[in-house]
Amino acid sequence: MGAPVQDLASRAQKSSLAESSISTKRHNRHLFGNTMFRYYFLFSILALCLVLGLVIVFIGKTALLLFANISPLDFFFSFNWSPEEEAFGAAAFIVNTLSLTALTLLIAVPVSVGMAVLCAEIAPKWLKSFIRPVLDLLVGIPSIVYGYLGLTVLLPFLRRVSGEGLGDGLLAAALVLALMVLPTICRISDDAIIAVPGKYRDAAYALGSTRLQVIMRVVLPAASRGIISAIILGMTRAVGETMAVVMVIGNTPQLAKTLFTPSSVLTSNIVMQISNVEFDSTWNYALHMMAFLLLLISFVLILIIRVLGRKRRDAA
Repeated sequence: MGAPVQDLASRAQKSSLAESSISTKRHNRHLFGNTMFRYYFLFSILALCLVLGLVIVFIGKTALLLFANISPLDFFFSFNWSPEEEAFGAAAFIVNTLSLTALTLLIAVPVSVGMAVLCAEIAPKWLKSFIRPVLDLLVGIPSIVYGYLGLTVLLPFLRRVSGEGLGDGLLAAALVLALMVLPTICRISDDAIIAVPGKYRDAAYALGSTRLQVIMRVVLPAASRGIISAIILGMTRAVGETMAVVMVIGNTPQLAKTLFTPSSVLTSNIVMQISNVEFDSTWNYALHMMAFLLLLISFVLILIIRVLGRKRRDAA
């Protein structure tokens, strides 16, 4: 009886040791994998920071060389852009960029938020399942396609409606940009509205509120931070968009006094002229300063989004 018992004990011990060895190896593999992933993610973050830093340093360093030849007042507040005469006033491009962005948001925001409310609060499920994939598809369409449609469809239409000889200008560019940023604002606003707790709606309905009152006085105020973030994201795309704007705005370095005046913004002026200038020239430095301004505007807008998102989390 003793020998079989000892044999069983020996086998159990060997089995336990084998299982322990397998468990140790598995633990070591998991530990090695986690360590490698941690270093990989750290390397990715550092690489991203390095690339971003190089972009800022290169653009900023080249842009600041401009002020060795002209004063900041002449660049930011002069409307005279005549590089052949050494006049590099960018005020017209800055004003046109701000005007185009404001007009784009004026067109796109009411439609986008209205569609978001429709998708989140009113539309039946079959309509939601149709609208949302279409909006996602519109987000992925290249900007050159929007620009081509604006050039071939929108400009002739504006000529017929307005009676202008040219349909180029801020209105055409704003309509194209509004179509481009509408899906972004709508989808993010839709998510923000859906995230509003249902108890807010139930409480409002219990007090006798109508659906319109619930939407306007409860849902939209509760989702306001997310909607503002969506609007700012749409603004960043409107500010930085190039190809679609180039194709419909007219590309004339002058201040847009009417909606149908051919003009130019920061992005379109850069892309139209950067390939024709020498690197070590005041003209090139002025174009780099325009790019640096766009970079700073994007950073400020993204910073605002981060602040709003942090406040929303704290409030929750």
